Amino acid sequence: MKALLFIIVLMLTPTLVFAEELDLETNMKNMGLAYKHSVQATQLSEFNTAIDEFITLGKLSKTATFHKEAESSRQGLDKVIAQAEIAKKLANEKGLDAAKKPLKSINELRQQYHKLHEPPSFWELLFGK
Repeated sequence: MKALLFIIVLMLTPTLVFAEELDLETNMKNMGLAYKHSVQATQLSEFNTAIDEFITLGKLSKTATFHKEAESSRQGLDKVIAQAEIAKKLANEKGLDAAKKPLKSINELRQQYHKLHEPPSFWELLFGK
């Protein structure tokens, strides 16, 4: 009986450990959705809700385990969060149109830092970098 209980505990332990690790891919998709909502917002309240969610998810992403280029990835997230905070400040002070430039730079940063995590091409696998 004790052996059965011990086996059950061992089987559940990895599930509990991995359940707490952030699913970075899902979190990034949710960030993308929040970004899209902030860009498409027509009311300041909509924009603030979306950009606040984006910032929160960005900060949460920094806690994830990055398997390569961890420091660069976290620096990229810091830059993205900073631009989102600038966009929020500008939108609240000068209106939604003022937030367009920082929002555009978020998309440019996203493209730049996603290149760090692209899978290698067939040629890179075959011949190396």
